This record gives sequence, structure tokens and C-alpha cells, in this order.
Amino acid sequence: MQVPDIAGVRVAVLMGGRSAEREVSLNTGEQVVAALRERGADAFAIDTADASFIDDVRASRPDVVFICLHGRYGEDGTVQGLLELLDLPYVGSGVLASALAMDKVASKHVFAGCGVPTPEYVVVRRGRPWREEDVAAAVGERCVVKPASEGSAIGVSIVHDPSELREAIETAFRYDDVVLVERFIAGTEVTVGVLGTSAPFALPTLEIVPEHEFYDYESKYVPGMSRHIIPARIPEAARKRCEELAVAAHEALGCSGVSRTDIIVEPDGRAWVLEVNTIPGMTRTSLLPDAARAAGIEFPDLCALLVGYALEESSGAD
Repeated sequence: MQVPDIAGVRVAVLMGGRSAEREVSLNTGEQVVAALRERGADAFAIDTADASFIDDVRASRPDVVFICLHGRYGEDGTVQGLLELLDLPYVGSGVLASALAMDKVASKHVFAGCGVPTPEYVVVRRGRPWREEDVAAAVGERCVVKPASEGSAIGVSIVHDPSELREAIETAFRYDDVVLVERFIAGTEVTVGVLGTSAPFALPTLEIVPEHEFYDYESKYVPGMSRHIIPARIPEAARKRCEELAVAAHEALGCSGVSRTDIIVEPDGRAWVLEVNTIPGMTRTSLLPDAARAAGIEFPDLCALLVGYALEESSGAD
């Protein structure tokens, strides 16, 4: 794999934004700008907190845009659509794949149709009746409650008993009008990065060991609250299966350039896809860069690769 020469390439790095993950995005963006400059790119940051950023993007005349926006108004296809209208190449997945991956309910439907194993689930919508006993019958008494379209485990709860379900769903409703309730699966939590365009390939399977019950917001972003273990401490056959599933999920949603798929592996080796992230965290210590480093790809080279994929796809479209 050859890292492209991006010396002199003008890269606008979109960061910040208006989502609940603004601070994470600012951190990601700053580190991406530094890494791209290390590889000789003419990289600069643009905060998308208000609509004036559109004028900034147009005036800066970038060769390519590197989207470092997490959550709504960045990872959900909205910014991708804007860049399509501006005829600007950008890093990562297109409008439809971004929207599908961001919406956990929509992506579950796609996984089911494409044969990608994912835990059983039910959907609860604001204003529509539901009963604890019906949810428990469908997914089990122990379950995971998530807002349909949020990232970084924001609004996520583990329910141990149906009596906790209503409070968990109300918590999720603070962030979305649609809530996913998913069967809880006990096992090893892993994540698999995928890189590439026409022939996507998986990075090594990484095991996540959080200090809390699950990989929540604090576990993700507070130093010392989680450990990353590569390769994951699961059988070799299960690691290979996880890498196959990550590529399958990436392709099922129509992703391009980069994604990261979260998976639970049961003690018997069965693997279940939870979700796909189309704009994974890109600090030097984030999950995807850690996995890339294990594959021999240092952080500045990873950023250069992603810019190269975007330029390659743009030239192919022409």
C-alpha cells in the first residue's frame, strides 16, 4: 500500500459544528490538520458552527475537504450533500451511506436485508404507545436503549430489568424522537476499521475494555477510562469473522474511504454487528488510528491515505 504524496494539496478540514459531539470534533480536527501539514499538505481548519462556514469553504477554494464532524450536521449526510452541490471532493462516504449509518434503525434494516448479523431490536417512537412487557418479550429483559441518530454513546443506557426501561427510553428521547431498543449480548466488544474505495480492506480487530459497564462517553474520551487491545483476545477464527463482517457492513451501507464497525463477540465466537461509524474519531489515540498503527500505518500516513482516496474517487467520477 503506497501512501500518496499530498504535498501542496489544499485541504479544508471541517470541524466543531453544532452537534452534541462538538468538543470531540474540535479535537479530531486539530490533530488531522497537524498530521496533514506534517505530510506537506496546505491544511487549514474551518469551524461549521454557523452557516457562514459555507462562504469560508467556497472562498478558500480547497482541492479536497476532510470532514471531522461527528454526529448530526456532519456525519449524517447533510454536509456531504452540501459539498456535492459545491462540486468539492471530500473524505469518506457519500450522502446516502452517511445517512444510513447515522440512523441506527435504518442501518439495522439494511443489515437484516443483507444478511449481516445484528442483535434483535424494537423501535419506540415519541408519541406512540408502547409497553414494557412487549419490549421485554421481543428483546429480553436485559437490553440496550439508544437514540436512533446520535454518536459517542450519548443517551445510551443498559437496562437490567423492565422496570428500568421507561427511564432509559425517556433519557434517549432527550436526543431523538426515535429510540432503538436492542437485545443485550454479553461478550467481548471489538471494533474493526475499514479502509479503501473499490477494494475495501479491514484493519486488525481491536478489543475495547472500558472501565464502566459499557463503552460510554467518559470511557471514550477520558484518559485511562478504557484500554485498546490489539489483536483482540478472541479466537483467530472470530477475529477473521469480525473483519469479514466489518467489510460486509461497510459495503452493505455503501460506505467509501473509511468506516469503523462496532461488534460484540459472544464466548462461543458468534459475532454481532452493532453499528457503523462513517467518521470515526481521528485523534492519534482514537480507535481507528490505533488499529491502523497496528497495521503499520502511522497517523499522518492514515490522514494522507484518506485524502488520496477522496482525490482518487473524484478523478474517477470525472
